[in-house]
Amino acid sequence: MSRIGKQPILIPDGVTAAVSGQTVNIKGSKGECSYTAPACIAVAVEEGSVVVSRTDDSKFGKAMFGTVRSLVSNMVVGVSQGYKKELIIEGVGYKAQMQGQAIVLSLGFSHDINYAIPEGIKVDVQGGTNVSVEGIDKQLVGQVAARIRDYSPAEPYKGKGVRYSGEQIRRKEGKAVA
Repeated sequence: MSRIGKQPILIPDGVTAAVSGQTVNIKGSKGECSYTAPACIAVAVEEGSVVVSRTDDSKFGKAMFGTVRSLVSNMVVGVSQGYKKELIIEGVGYKAQMQGQAIVLSLGFSHDINYAIPEGIKVDVQGGTNVSVEGIDKQLVGQVAARIRDYSPAEPYKGKGVRYSGEQIRRKEGKAVA
């Protein structure tokens, strides 16, 4: 049995949870999320917490037990606190700027990259080189940050490119001139 799946999810003040059938709805100060659990998992709200349990002993049910609990827990944290990823852009001429609901990235290519920001995500650019991605959906925040980073990941020789705040880039020594 999953040790993660057995733990109840405490619902903080200002957050409400409702279960109808297999669908879990979580509402909080930052927004609203919903998730439909598979048929092999039962979700219930009991005394200020959400409890996840298995309905059968199938291999899929065992695999999804801890996963569903983590997803519902991430939704509770998302609607109460939100998620945030910080990106840093380094390099001469490398910059980012907002243009409506899109971010325009200048990353050393012959053209600028326009990335349309999905619904429910807030992107903020400070000073052209610091980008913060915020939202209530942990998966979507991470996906948007990863896509922005994938356009030009930091390279090991000069460190140019896009990296996460706090990410360590292993630097390599350049070609030795004899």
